[in-house]
Amino acid sequence: MRKKIVKLQKAGKKIVFTNGVFDILHIGHLTYLEEAGNLGDILVVGVNSDTSVKVNKGDKRPINSEKNRAYVLLGTKFVDYAVIFDEKTPEKLLDVLRPDVHVKGGDYKKEDLPETKIVEENGGEVKILSFVDNISTTQIINKIIEAYKN
Repeated sequence: MRKKIVKLQKAGKKIVFTNGVFDILHIGHLTYLEEAGNLGDILVVGVNSDTSVKVNKGDKRPINSEKNRAYVLLGTKFVDYAVIFDEKTPEKLLDVLRPDVHVKGGDYKKEDLPETKIVEENGGEVKILSFVDNISTTQIINKIIEAYKN
């Protein structure tokens, strides 16, 4: 992926990176990905591996496997590339990929992100998108449980 990014950047393309679990894709994810993609020419999404999801979200997650989640993201019109990573946060991946822009949702603060230092040291910028209080995968799971518990 690094070689592909270098080639794209040399061709004048602005590379945007974001990351997440994207377990049950919903409209909140899609609006976020669309907004992130609009910040550049190519959107690369780091997808937390099944192992890192369990660390971040607990043993019952993810619902969908890492390969399924990455493939669904690639099926959207917003995502150009998906990369699966094992760490809790994407610092190592960002240090390798060196995108022009790293994007996070409005529930984060730039100064609190562990990856901000790495992105900026590599000449990139961190952008925080506006927070949209939409729907979450956890809400969807709870709704399913409630609907089918009897």
